[in-house]
Amino acid sequence: MSGECPGEGGQTGVGAGTGPDGIGQGEIHDRPVAYPVTSSETAFRGRVWDIVADQVTLPDGVSIRREYMNHPGAAAVIALDGQGRVLLQRQYRHPVKALLWEPPAGLLDVSGEPPLETAKRELYEEADLTAADWRHLLTFDSTPGGTNEVIHIFLARDLTAVPPEQRFQREDEEASLVPVWLALSEAVDLVMSGALRSPTAVVGLLAAARMLG
Repeated sequence: MSGECPGEGGQTGVGAGTGPDGIGQGEIHDRPVAYPVTSSETAFRGRVWDIVADQVTLPDGVSIRREYMNHPGAAAVIALDGQGRVLLQRQYRHPVKALLWEPPAGLLDVSGEPPLETAKRELYEEADLTAADWRHLLTFDSTPGGTNEVIHIFLARDLTAVPPEQRFQREDEEASLVPVWLALSEAVDLVMSGALRSPTAVVGLLAAARMLG
């Protein structure tokens, strides 16, 4: 057996560029769809996010109850300096009881603020940096089976340090952030080895490496 996948190399299956279920490669993309919600309730209200319970009717008529976290979303920054190094910060994450290395990131908790402006604000507040060159890397759903959180990741370059007298006063877990600068290739190796597990780090670093070639 050659090990070739349908639609790749020596085409197999239904036809060129088509999988065994008849779906063409050009059709394989996520798309929004909203099944009917017959009832919805807020089961829990939190400081940052709520837990919502929806009664959903599937296309076959079956009604199911699904509980999920209603999340405001977030923005993260892959900050790249002139030496090709990326910034990671160690932060305590209580739900997983771990110290994780992550890029600067924060909630979309300012009404009407675009994700890019949130990213700029978080880079300033968490890393004492500004950037002159900003590019959108990608947007992804962090945990679609349990939350509607959407995370927007940006690449920031041409960095400038914020003067000490203008720096943001960090609080709570952010007050003890530990920064480190790593070569992008080294950071990607840490992702692939399983040493880095934060979704913003995993997705952001791989996306940056792909964009930069």
